[in-house]
Amino acid sequence: MTDWLELCRAAVADVDAVLERLPTRAEREPVVGAGLGGDDTTAIDREAEEAILARVREAAGAVVSEEVGRLGTGTLPLLVVDPIDGSLNAKRGIPFFALSIAVAEGETMDDVVFGFVHDFGSREEWTARRGEGAWLNGEPLGAVLPKEEVEILSFEATLTSLVARDAPKVADLAHRLRIMGSLALSFCHLAAGRVDAVCSLKPARSVDIAAAQLLCREVGLAVELFDVEEPFGAAPLDLEGRSRVVAAGTTATCTRIARALSA
Repeated sequence: MTDWLELCRAAVADVDAVLERLPTRAEREPVVGAGLGGDDTTAIDREAEEAILARVREAAGAVVSEEVGRLGTGTLPLLVVDPIDGSLNAKRGIPFFALSIAVAEGETMDDVVFGFVHDFGSREEWTARRGEGAWLNGEPLGAVLPKEEVEILSFEATLTSLVARDAPKVADLAHRLRIMGSLALSFCHLAAGRVDAVCSLKPARSVDIAAAQLLCREVGLAVELFDVEEPFGAAPLDLEGRSRVVAAGTTATCTRIARALSA
């Protein structure tokens, strides 16, 4: 039986080696191709993904990863991997980016049984197991939850134009905004009660949130899609499905933010 936590920790070391080998923006940001997710593939994206796939491929039945898409067919377990979530931060040397790995026993968000997010800046390790709870560096999460009234709202998946368009829509709902550059880590910070809500301003993919959403749901928080009709738990673990996503302490708060941003 695979020890997923130890496998993920070994994968962190693999990415650390890539970061050491590509120490600056000059080495990290050259475009070397196009990923199946639709974005440019940079040197750091490619090398981090190659290192992770070499580490996890034997243990996984199938893998969905940001650059190469899906490897394997219907065999389980399915691993959903984002080798560098917050890749722009990583390329520029801003210490807020993460490795995200989710292990699933099926093809939807409800099927994720283990989530792992490692912050390469703070070196914090975020983990969750379905039905058992969520942890930060081995300490249980859930004692401190997001505030009911949104003091801090994190925007992610942002362009300047999207922030300019959407910030006025939430002026009456949130006291302050944070734009930090990693959707996975923002979800983790929500699970720890560091922020009170998170939303993406452009459609997100499963690789961005598959691991971190489990932390939020394990401490009783709400996660909702607002560009599709299906419930969040039914969202497919692939690169095709995309939707803006919002997470907060309650479904009612999610609904208020989603309605405001959809206006």
